[in-house]
Amino acid sequence: MSALLFEGADWDYDKLRRVYDAIEAIAVQELGLDIYPNQIEVITAEQMLDAYSSIGMPLMYKHWSFGKRFARDETLYRRGLRGLAYEIVINSSPCISYIMEENSMTLQAVVMAHAAFGHNHFFKNNNLFRQWTDARGILSYLDFAKSYVSRCEERYGHDAVERILDAAHALMDHGVHRYPRPRTPDLRQEEARERDRREYQQRIYNDLWRTVPKRAGAVQEPKAVSERKKLLDLPEENILYFLEKKSPRLKQWQRELLRIVRHIAQYFYPQKQTKVMNEGCATAVHYAIMTRLSERGRIGEGAMLEFLQSHTSVTFQPDYDDPRFGGLNPYTLGFAMMQDIRRIAEHPTDEDREWFPDFAGRGDGWAVLREAWAAFRDESFILQFLSPHLIRSLRLFHVRDDSDDAVLRVERIHNERGYRAIRRALARQHDLAYLEPDIQIVDVDLAGDRRLILHHRVTNGQLLEPADARAVLRHIAALWGYETVLLEVSAASDAVLREHSANPPPVTVD
Repeated sequence: MSALLFEGADWDYDKLRRVYDAIEAIAVQELGLDIYPNQIEVITAEQMLDAYSSIGMPLMYKHWSFGKRFARDETLYRRGLRGLAYEIVINSSPCISYIMEENSMTLQAVVMAHAAFGHNHFFKNNNLFRQWTDARGILSYLDFAKSYVSRCEERYGHDAVERILDAAHALMDHGVHRYPRPRTPDLRQEEARERDRREYQQRIYNDLWRTVPKRAGAVQEPKAVSERKKLLDLPEENILYFLEKKSPRLKQWQRELLRIVRHIAQYFYPQKQTKVMNEGCATAVHYAIMTRLSERGRIGEGAMLEFLQSHTSVTFQPDYDDPRFGGLNPYTLGFAMMQDIRRIAEHPTDEDREWFPDFAGRGDGWAVLREAWAAFRDESFILQFLSPHLIRSLRLFHVRDDSDDAVLRVERIHNERGYRAIRRALARQHDLAYLEPDIQIVDVDLAGDRRLILHHRVTNGQLLEPADARAVLRHIAALWGYETVLLEVSAASDAVLREHSANPPPVTVD
């Protein structure tokens, strides 16, 4: 009887089970991975496109943007202008991995190792995911969200619900808590809590707006400003949260829709901060498992060659002067860093011992990786672990690109100061606090026209695109119900650089 787990490209469910068991033995016993229970589903290309359109979730409420995305992706796919992912994996318990029925048996093995074990371990053990997401409750919550939106459409009308969801989707990037707060309760109980919130949120509304001065032309003392901000918990960077809790015009069902979108945005927030680490972890895991299967004689040479072709395509990095260059491939950087960390732990050089005294020569590279996967996010991971050896291997350098200069200038090269500067610059490119605009609600004119005031703290002269700023501001004004003003303020001097404003539409969101 052949020791091979499979031969040829065709797959069946017996082969999938046999390969899964072999992968699991290596992942758990040799790599020390700790995973959620797995649920692997084989889907068609059309089902994969449908998963794309609903941001990869197995349950999702209906919205026109999902259908638009499906139509676009399907058109590109049918015309051969783009391919589809080999898999989609969901941060839930059980961890759901969708794999394409069009994949060959080799690719099915790769994506199971990649998603069902690599991503799965990262989801379960990384501190950001543990702190901000509820893997055991997300599927129940999505089921509640889908049914709640459907009930709202039946009761209040499709157009009224769509207006709220349009506005909430426009603000998803500004609907997350970026710093620790009390942990979100179990999402599986959200439907019951939604009923309990109605009376409580009405009390919040009454307590807030009864403080508005009744006498026309009243002059506020300076103390009243600080008291007002304290009452409203200002400044507030989570715009959806503020509107959900404090908007004077929204009804209870509209607040709940904002809450649904906000929970989904928070669910995806850790993934935005760990793209390099998450994909690097999964790629390193699938590479180690497939290599181990080959060494044991469980897969043939043809399967190994097919795997290596797929792997090198995923981790391919075009040169900076290549027309295909679009920045650093996160798969390339992540996989290279994982391999380099193992090298430093198991076979360090004198340079490695000088730069990484805490783990150089430790001996167990996978143990170091598991600790890093748990404790870091992309920018801190790069700051901590990017080595001079890898900087040289990837031929990284730092270019000064200033709009005031007529030419580009290479500022940092391969010396000790250059290595540290390159590492800092690359880490910053993965820091969401630097990449995303810092927009906060800073005040509300309670004594006058209830105008909502936001500030954008401008760094490096990066102002918002005026048309986009006004479009999003109109959504905020519609949810707030009164005039909304956004001031772009210099982070260095506090000078107002630009002002945008929007009024709510004549037809209210009620």
